[in-house]
Amino acid sequence: MLNDYKVKVNKVLNFDISEKEISELDIVKISNTKSHVLQKNKPYQTEITQAIFLKKEYTVVVNNSTYKVAIADTLDVLIQKMGFTLGKTKKVNEVKSPMPGLILEIHVEVGQEVKEDETLLVLEAMKMENSIVSPRDGVIKKITINIGEAVDKGVILIEFE
Repeated sequence: MLNDYKVKVNKVLNFDISEKEISELDIVKISNTKSHVLQKNKPYQTEITQAIFLKKEYTVVVNNSTYKVAIADTLDVLIQKMGFTLGKTKKVNEVKSPMPGLILEIHVEVGQEVKEDETLLVLEAMKMENSIVSPRDGVIKKITINIGEAVDKGVILIEFE
């Protein structure tokens, strides 16, 4: 089964991209975050500078121009059409590190009220800055890490009241 992707660039431009179109690209991976892409003999230098994996949102630099990109696959689109998005009843009491990395920034403090999707901290992993966002509205109860600290995957970073 081939996947189709809905791609939104800078919250304005919408594209439908098929797996077949992706397979026609000539992509050479230079590092974990950088690639060289040829599309119809036109070259592109790309770098992923920021990623929010759970939301499938990325900041990508293409030939020195920066773009905010959101990607939805066929299943994401179907779930949204059916109205089965995550409800406001989800109760997450802690935020864990999704991968090993280094804490670069902490944007919140104990006692602060935060909204869902608000950036809590920035974690550097594989030379990429990853914004860790709040999974829900809530109040910060405890911050268990410090700027400059290395963390392993699954370590509790922030607790909610």
